[in-house]
Parts: sequence; structure tokens; C-alpha cells
Amino acid sequence: MKKTFPLRVPGKEGPRVLEMIKLELTKYVKRERKKTLPPEMNVWDFQCKVGSESTSASEVAFPDLSKAVEAVALAGSDEVYVEILAFAGSRERKASPTPYHRRDQ
Repeated sequence: MKKTFPLRVPGKEGPRVLEMIKLELTKYVKRERKKTLPPEMNVWDFQCKVGSESTSASEVAFPDLSKAVEAVALAGSDEVYVEILAFAGSRERKASPTPYHRRDQ
């Protein structure tokens, strides 16, 4: 997804516009995660870029995506550019914890 969102929409307040942008980004990520993974891959990873323009966009970690969009809005920009690219990755699963044994009294 490569898209430029307007931050100033006539008839809508700024916080409401930000929430609409975040909702659209969340919907996109959910759609991407529903796609089938290639063999030997077990997770979808995302590369994200956020900025006021496509040329000035900087890379952002996926968990910090909404904070980066808010930062661009607080900087006074009229629009925000968001780029999210999904790719399949593999991660090791955490070892399951040992079961809790209860002492009978």
C-alpha cells in the first residue's frame, strides 16, 4: 500500500480524520495477514514508511506506525504519505513454559 492521506478534510475535525486514517491502515494489515503464507514461512512482516511526502518518508517500525502518522499531523502538514509493504518471514516460536505443579497439602 502506497497512499497519501489528506489531513485537512472540510467538515471534519483533525482527530476524527486521524482515526479514519488509522482505521484504514488497520483494515489493510488485517487483509494482508489473512493471505496464505508461502511454505516454510510462518508470519507476515511489514516494512513501513511515513512522511509528509513520498520523497521525505522515513522508515518506521510497524508497532510505531500510528505514532508516526500522529507526529506528521502535529508537525502541521496538510497530508501524510504512508507506505506499507508486506512480506513473508519466519520466526522461531518461543518454547512453551513448564507447567505449574501444584503442591497438595
